[in-house]
Amino acid sequence: MSQTTQTDLIGFADVAERLPKFINKIPNLLSGLKQAYIRTPNSPAGLGLAFERATKNNPYGDALLFEEQRYSYKELNNWANQIAHFYLSIGIKKGDTVTVMVENRPELLATIIAFAKLGVTSALVNTSQTGKVLAHSINLVKPVAIVVGEECRVAVDEIRQDLAIQPENFHWFADQETQKDAGKAPKGYINLAEVLEQFPKFNVPTTHSVKGKDGLFYIYTSGTTGLPKAVIFSNSRWTLAYGTYGHVLNLNEDDVMYCTLPLYHATGMVVCWCGAIAGSSAFAIRRKYSTSAFWTDVQKFNASAIGYVGELCRYLMDAPASENDHKHRVTKMIGNGMRPNIWGKFKERFGIQEILELYASSEGNVGFSNIFNFDNTVGFSPTPYAIVQFDKEKNEAVRDNKGFCTKVQKGEVGLLIGKITKRSPFDGYTDPEKNKSVIMNDVFKKGDSYFITGDLVRDIGFRHAQFVDRLGDTFRWKGENVSTTEVENICSEYPKITEAVVYGVEIPNTNGRAGMAAITLHDGQELTEQDLSQMVSDFKKNLPAYAVPVFLRIQEVVETTGTFKYQKNKLKEQAFDPAKTSDRLLVLLPNANAYCDVTSEIYANIEAYQYRF
Repeated sequence: MSQTTQTDLIGFADVAERLPKFINKIPNLLSGLKQAYIRTPNSPAGLGLAFERATKNNPYGDALLFEEQRYSYKELNNWANQIAHFYLSIGIKKGDTVTVMVENRPELLATIIAFAKLGVTSALVNTSQTGKVLAHSINLVKPVAIVVGEECRVAVDEIRQDLAIQPENFHWFADQETQKDAGKAPKGYINLAEVLEQFPKFNVPTTHSVKGKDGLFYIYTSGTTGLPKAVIFSNSRWTLAYGTYGHVLNLNEDDVMYCTLPLYHATGMVVCWCGAIAGSSAFAIRRKYSTSAFWTDVQKFNASAIGYVGELCRYLMDAPASENDHKHRVTKMIGNGMRPNIWGKFKERFGIQEILELYASSEGNVGFSNIFNFDNTVGFSPTPYAIVQFDKEKNEAVRDNKGFCTKVQKGEVGLLIGKITKRSPFDGYTDPEKNKSVIMNDVFKKGDSYFITGDLVRDIGFRHAQFVDRLGDTFRWKGENVSTTEVENICSEYPKITEAVVYGVEIPNTNGRAGMAAITLHDGQELTEQDLSQMVSDFKKNLPAYAVPVFLRIQEVVETTGTFKYQKNKLKEQAFDPAKTSDRLLVLLPNANAYCDVTSEIYANIEAYQYRF
């Protein structure tokens, strides 16, 4: 985020000025906060309960829109009940985990609702994962069954022998794009659409026995050890998001939330969808994001709200101006990562009145939401947190002579930490060692504990913050977290590469950081034209598209510190500027199938935003 200006700072007078527009949200917000905070870990809570409540409120109203399909709340609830009854019949029970690998389509949401009603945890695997990474993600949470969409089946079949799942528990949904009917299940899979027909549509009796402390999702986050981490997302945390983010949107039965974000991520699955459920509103989804179809879809579904990440906003701003830019009824949007340099321009071009920017993480216990509709902020937080002084060189929080941390002043940047309390617990990772590394003790007094978000934010006053940067080796590109170690491992498997150091570099006018790998070659080896295309092919085969390095830097040796850590700061600083290094620099330009050299002309064109990465 760019340097703050005095106008970004927020005081009581600024909030008071916005109260009249905020007042109409208060009844809905109070209802949500009551559900979010007046609860215990043993209270009945969660997605299943909330969906049944929305169904009771608006049984015949639209719940889900997809392509030409429409499902009312009653229809979607009935379908989810059939799925739930089937899984009860085969012995799947509360506390079990089932992996769900289906792209954005109705089958995914019906399945998620079903498992939520049973108290079964859905492991939301990234649908672009393959190979060892996919096998690791699935095995990590010890699922008793797996639900696979036909579009993901080949990836699962390739690692099936590595999965500890009973053969009869591989379940399958046909792909609507290729099979208009239920389809014939491939060998080794049970066709869910076929078996569900015999099961009843009434609510399963288990929904009210699902408690806040019970798991709802496993959401995967890229860690710094190279493989995805599974974060448990409890029903209690979902209820907190539902009560806050869901109700701050203030949707009603006439509203439609349009979401093109992948539903294996919390922004789409939790934030956007719970906004629709909270208002008994319609949730319109698309299988994969498309810039050209975005506003056409918005018109088609008559959407009134949209979900976003920063990258999506940039794509929409880059598209040529069109009459569709204003031919819609969208006035509000919710998500994260809106860049300050396009914030105002986006609102003006597309007629948006409210940008409900938020801050949250799948594993964290602190959240912000832009409930007062200020510009250039992740918003206000009701949860206990602190922004403390941070030493970038030592990569640690600053402690005083008594060993305690110091909060930053208004306008200053520091490390965001969330206080761990009964009301804002840290649910944690599946790995206990990882949990220890993200908890800070004795922060302001002996015995207190805080979750380390790993993010630098600016305190702009009145419990509002601006996001500044992400610490550590994980960086974001294309709206996804990229694990540097995972990419380093894949790069190093290329026959001519000895070692790879991966880091993120900024490209002007883009969100996040693009991947760059500084590589060293085996003695006497050189990269040929064939290598430049073969590397792209290999990387694309073994990595999700967003993790494929955009830039390569060929070094003779990799510089390390005295403790053998890579000198990434210097590499990040020099980035892909040929004037700053004599090393050979390569780039994978948009739509190219091979790396090419970064010439001064290409560098100038990248800086001038001539390429759309």
